[in-house]
Amino acid sequence: MENNEQILSEIESLREQLNYHNHKYYVENSPEIKDFEFDTLMRRLMDLEAEYPQYADPLSPTVRVGSDRTSEFNSVQHRYPMLSLSNTYSIEELTAFIERIEREWGATEYVCELKFDGTAISLTYEKGRLERAVTRGDGTMGDDVTTNVKTIRSIPLVLSGSGYPDLFEIRGEIFMPYNSFDRLNAEREVAGEQLFANPRNAAAGTLKQQQSAVVAHRGLDCTLYQMAGDNLPFKNHIENLEAARSWGFKVSEYMTLCRGAAEVIAYINHWDEARKSLPYPTDGVVIKVNDFNLRSKLGFTAKSPRWAVAYKFKAESALTTLLSVDFQVGRTGAITPVANLEPVLLAGTTVKRATLHNAEQISALDIRIGDKVYVEKGGEIIPKITEVELSERTADSRPFEYIDHCPECGAELVRYEGEAKHYCPNQSGCRPQIIGRIIHFIRRKAMDIDGLGNETVELLFENGLIGNIADIYTLRANDLAVLPRLGEKSADNIISSIERSKSVPFARVLFGLGIRFVGETTAKYLAAHFKSIDAVMAADKVSLMESDEVGEKIADAIIDYFADPANIEIIERLKEAGLQFEAEQSVRHSDTLEGKNIVISGKFINHSREELKAMIEAHGGKNQSGVNANTDFIVAGENMGPAKLQKAEKLGVKILSESEFIELIGGAVVVEQAPTTQAPTASEQVIQTTLF
Repeated sequence: MENNEQILSEIESLREQLNYHNHKYYVENSPEIKDFEFDTLMRRLMDLEAEYPQYADPLSPTVRVGSDRTSEFNSVQHRYPMLSLSNTYSIEELTAFIERIEREWGATEYVCELKFDGTAISLTYEKGRLERAVTRGDGTMGDDVTTNVKTIRSIPLVLSGSGYPDLFEIRGEIFMPYNSFDRLNAEREVAGEQLFANPRNAAAGTLKQQQSAVVAHRGLDCTLYQMAGDNLPFKNHIENLEAARSWGFKVSEYMTLCRGAAEVIAYINHWDEARKSLPYPTDGVVIKVNDFNLRSKLGFTAKSPRWAVAYKFKAESALTTLLSVDFQVGRTGAITPVANLEPVLLAGTTVKRATLHNAEQISALDIRIGDKVYVEKGGEIIPKITEVELSERTADSRPFEYIDHCPECGAELVRYEGEAKHYCPNQSGCRPQIIGRIIHFIRRKAMDIDGLGNETVELLFENGLIGNIADIYTLRANDLAVLPRLGEKSADNIISSIERSKSVPFARVLFGLGIRFVGETTAKYLAAHFKSIDAVMAADKVSLMESDEVGEKIADAIIDYFADPANIEIIERLKEAGLQFEAEQSVRHSDTLEGKNIVISGKFINHSREELKAMIEAHGGKNQSGVNANTDFIVAGENMGPAKLQKAEKLGVKILSESEFIELIGGAVVVEQAPTTQAPTASEQVIQTTLF
């Protein structure tokens, strides 16, 4: 027993030493021992843990090495939503943001931080130990990547110091430093593998690796920039982050407290130049109100807080040569020209390709093969050609001729009215369109069918097993098991995932159909408004435009989609397969509005129109699209339709504000019919204003 106590004591001592030296090296950049000494301590701990498995600890420093076991990424709901920030590229807009706040609330403190270009992460700590790491995902649900995050040495597994809450979250950015990115791409080039386009993509791809040992090797880093919890030690942003630093978190040393627009702009101007010498990618500055109480008063929009904004730096540019132009065909038939360039270093990465968008841009810039062109990264991510250096043009250059037939199927291209792009109209016979629609259908935000990646879809298509999305539901395990790179186990897993997809909610099925211009959010609004696919199919243009987010262009695209008999046939087959084509019924909360006919008009501060409509139904009321003699009252927001207002006044219909309506029904109810723009309740405000 005494020997075991000595062993445990040595193991705990080794863990404490390794955690300390790991923090000194990766967070403080001030190592106290040589690498050899650190490795010796690590090897001793690994040997002891292997010999005495009863003393295992999932947060031991040995997990930093990673393992070769396969990881499964489960979806996890965020305790606090991970919203995004509003962006601006304009000092004038930034100044207006500050002036709006100070005009109403007086002199205000702002915290300025560098905006790291990586992938967002939320870390949960309980009693000082890392419990979970979750990606942003869609802001509501993210992937549990805890096993991989444990290998990132700048993230503490166990906190030091004191004063941290028993349970809290801290958000930050996982990124790949330039030296790790260059080393990784050099290794991939030697191995004949496709190179990563930029550090941001490399970081995101690495975090989703199935083997944590691979993650450990790639050298990710992490900076933390926001805390969230019920009992944070301070009532402002900067003091909480300074406290987090004392607990072992890597918080940016360049975080600065500023007062007023002049100091904020001075910070931006400094880092617009100084960032070029940083060893990691940054693409802007985040400006946040420091005081949590003021954050609560400022609140949120549908997608972002009103107390923070991201200023994006102007993109860097580089001069290189245009070698050739390729043409890509998307799932909607859109033709996208892509420039092949002489490789050039730009914003820390080597650029070989750039988007040319469409024929109009090529013509406007008069781009020609062999030209010297300026390339920059739009938003620091996607390279694009912005200008031709005409002084370098050769005498024998010839104007570029845009293609008039599809490079994949040979169909003659068309241009729709009001569209800049050319399209291939051969939806049913153009390979990349067919495959693209299937890949869109199976993606996570649509049907979420595991095992059917891009390569597998192409394999199934080439072998004649699928030709459209409905064919997925006729697949059998025996069909799949005999194909290359698959087997019985993979085939069974795919079939099981296909079966599970039949329970995916209607909104995601609607999104998965791939109707032109109908994105994830629009699909949610349509599902909430119409409740079923049959109602969407039967709707005319005017009715479609009554749904939030649906304008004339989207309405026309929906009508065109359902006018195609091939699409109707696919939907009928999907119905037969058992997919969800009706929205779940709303839960009845009260009879407060029983028998009332109510019209929603205008734009609202705290709720979407679809959310308000769902509340009306949840309390027994009936939604009307237009005002008439039977209308009991109107819930009016900003910019209420003048025709509705005039008619309401003529008929003497009562008009309620958003807050009056919420008071009438006794407070907002939670609905899952559409994306919410609901502001936090009083009890939630202190928590939710600490999210960024």
